[in-house]
Amino acid sequence: MSKVCELTGKRAMFGNNVSHAMNKTRRRFNINLVKKRFYIPEEDKWITLRVSTSVLKTINKKGISAVIKEARANGHLKK
Repeated sequence: MSKVCELTGKRAMFGNNVSHAMNKTRRRFNINLVKKRFYIPEEDKWITLRVSTSVLKTINKKGISAVIKEARANGHLKK
């Protein structure tokens, strides 16, 4: 399973580890994903999503319905 947020489409970034001698080796900056269940009162059902922790803060602020509506408009979430 890939490390991609299902609501925002955030992915891992790539960069370099740089030593004191300026040697560069490739590395990944992974995102912080959690598997979380959400209740959607409009549809009267539970859904399970893998979302980044930064999106959890957004969900707490805006509400799950508004965030899912935005994700569907941006094409990140299937209907």
